[in-house]
Amino acid sequence: MIFRRKVRAAFAAAALLVSGVCVGNAVAVGVAAQGAAKVLATVQTKSGPRQFNVEVARTTAEQERGLMFRTNIPADGGMIFIPYPAAGGGPREASFWMKNTPTPLDILFIRPDGTIAAIAANAIPYSETPAKSGEPVNAVLEINGGKAAELGIAPGDKVRWTGQGE
Repeated sequence: MIFRRKVRAAFAAAALLVSGVCVGNAVAVGVAAQGAAKVLATVQTKSGPRQFNVEVARTTAEQERGLMFRTNIPADGGMIFIPYPAAGGGPREASFWMKNTPTPLDILFIRPDGTIAAIAANAIPYSETPAKSGEPVNAVLEINGGKAAELGIAPGDKVRWTGQGE
């Protein structure tokens, strides 16, 4: 009887330890996302500039993860993928999907001259259907779904960000 109690207590302690590690990792992931490098991205629309304080995805790993699992994207937030693709090799057609992404996004595909080539508006959460740029791009800007239409952002508008050209 005493042996069984000790075994149960050991299992309970192990379960608590494992759950603490899992929660710790989730918190670490959240903190890493909050501490990500940010830039100010400005879209020059016909009705004036629209600004976004966005996280930067520069590495292949950052670009593969993107905004997956995020549910708390600020109204003026998002992510910019610069350069796209991280592996280099110059501009190329981009293809993004929403697998593991619970928040609808507008995906702005940006040409080397800074103009928007295409917008995948309100990309459907968790969809594995690719949204494609349709032409070579060297940057991609993701913002909250519906924001582009709300702010009058359209193909042909110019996008600039701090640190551009560095």
